Amino acid sequence: MNTKILTLLSITCLLSPLVLADDDRFKDVAITPQQLTPTSYMFSGAGGNIGVSAGKDGILIIDNQFAPLADKISAALSKIQAGAPKYVVNTHYHGDHTGGNDHFGMSGIILAHHNVLKRLSSNTNYTHSALPSITYHEGTTIHINDDSLQLLHMGPGHTDGDSVVLWDDQSVVHMGDLFFKDRYPYIDLKAGGSVEGYRDNVATIIDKIGPKTKVIPGHGELANRNDLVRFKQMLDGSIAWMERQLSDGLTLEQIQEKRLPKQWQGWGWSFISEEKWIATLYKGLKG
Repeated sequence: MNTKILTLLSITCLLSPLVLADDDRFKDVAITPQQLTPTSYMFSGAGGNIGVSAGKDGILIIDNQFAPLADKISAALSKIQAGAPKYVVNTHYHGDHTGGNDHFGMSGIILAHHNVLKRLSSNTNYTHSALPSITYHEGTTIHINDDSLQLLHMGPGHTDGDSVVLWDDQSVVHMGDLFFKDRYPYIDLKAGGSVEGYRDNVATIIDKIGPKTKVIPGHGELANRNDLVRFKQMLDGSIAWMERQLSDGLTLEQIQEKRLPKQWQGWGWSFISEEKWIATLYKGLKG
């Protein structure tokens, strides 16, 4: 018995620094609100941007960043309006967008595509309250605060369970990770993502919004339709270039040595470098 107790204590001592390190990673993160319309906001912090609808019907949030930030997000929401969110939309399953599900799912209804529930259910880090209780195939609509929010699933893109949230009056759209402003996107091929599907989904949303639409990217600063069009042009150029390399029978190493055309070389960032973007295009288009 003493041996078992000592073992448990040893494990606890080993894990404690990891927990503290995770908390320390987020201790200086500030949740910054930006008002978009009388009832809508974008919150930035660490992880995916959060969309907010707040008004007479209560609060709805779109994504919720990392778990350790849940209290900070709640505090930021309380400065806008009292009360916990009634609805929580997950644009996809990645932890930098769903980490707060445990916290917000205790009092709010979580909505997401079927495949988000499937993937979160298989992750033991998520409790029952963190799982979506309402799921859909192609989409649904939430009527709240005198707005109608369309939850749209357009097929594989960033993952196999992406949703875009479009305000019916085209005032706001939350793209989830179908838009990384001024950056190469992360396309999770292992989670059912699709390079061509990603491009096509972006094109679909461009056709649905107008020049005054406030575009909330999954990552990056608030954007507009022109920013999304420029992003689509990068996708088009990158894909067309890779298709030519593949038709020439080049290997991945040979293609990476050539590099992308100059106009598409400046989109790299800490997570997706030019080399990694080329590898994604290669794997996603080679078939």
